[in-house]
Amino acid sequence: MRETVIEGQNPAADDEDRRLRPQRLREMVGQRDAIARLEIAINAARKREEPLGHMLFDGPPGLGKTTFATAIPREMGVSVRIASGSTLMAPHDLMPYLTSAERHSILFIDEIHRMSKAAEEFLYPAMEDFRIDIVLGEGVSARTISMPLQPFTLIGATTRAGVISAPLRDRFQLREHLEFYSEDDLAEIVTRNAAKLSVEITRHAANEIAQRSRGTPRVANNHLRWVRDFATSETPDGRVSREVALAALEMAKVDGRGLDEQDRKYLRTIANVFGGGPAGVDAVAHTMNLSPDTLEDDVEPFLLRIGFIVRTPRGRKMTAEAYAHLGLVVPAGAEAEGGQKKLF
Repeated sequence: MRETVIEGQNPAADDEDRRLRPQRLREMVGQRDAIARLEIAINAARKREEPLGHMLFDGPPGLGKTTFATAIPREMGVSVRIASGSTLMAPHDLMPYLTSAERHSILFIDEIHRMSKAAEEFLYPAMEDFRIDIVLGEGVSARTISMPLQPFTLIGATTRAGVISAPLRDRFQLREHLEFYSEDDLAEIVTRNAAKLSVEITRHAANEIAQRSRGTPRVANNHLRWVRDFATSETPDGRVSREVALAALEMAKVDGRGLDEQDRKYLRTIANVFGGGPAGVDAVAHTMNLSPDTLEDDVEPFLLRIGFIVRTPRGRKMTAEAYAHLGLVVPAGAEAEGGQKKLF
């Protein structure tokens, strides 16, 4: 089996990040159900000597969609090319990826929901029949040429599966929704990656980092690297104990529930400016001088999951638990979700 080639990445860029990323499915922690299904699909495709069926991974950022997309080609022993949906605005943007695809190779499109409609429709015959239709000329003299392609697999990743059109979504044979990781899985990831970074860390310290990592390996790895830097700078031996981890995370303003400064600013904005809600995401974003996409993709999924906000038909609303966490009192006349209604 030949070595897998990953095109579309700078080999010299972020070598440490790639070191921390699992290279094969068996190295991954968590997502066991998804891995089991993928292993069956991969084994079947290899036995039949066919390309894998097209796959779609969806879920919040940092759960391993890119890790899956780069580990699968290594399991298959094929090359992979990486593209971003935001750069695929027209059919000619897809042409280099499709026409140069090797037999059974993989094309990974990250944030596939950001492709233009024209590029998306250009993909349909490529995914179904491994061909593309090229229009030559204009007007009455125009003619269409069908160009065959090598059989390939498209892997799409998205943080917003709901905005993908049904025709594109239905062309994926396998869809996997990635779940948030348990604290035990995150502690195992932190411990493994600390060894890769040559960091001595206690289990209690790994647990503290995992507890504040919002259920995602990406945040866990970011916290680990910050704690490593803090320990290297502030301790004589660079060892990460529970006390060192807590001091580092406190300095980074990450609290015991995993909220960072931006999360708390978001909640305080709803509490102080909008009276606890309901408030529209656009209004909150403008008040915070952020884009609505930043709130919807990076801030709200975690706060929704831990029950600090709820979505109502009229907008976002804080819960009683969020008020308690921030040490705020529910304002007079307001009713926090999960709280008691005022009788008088």
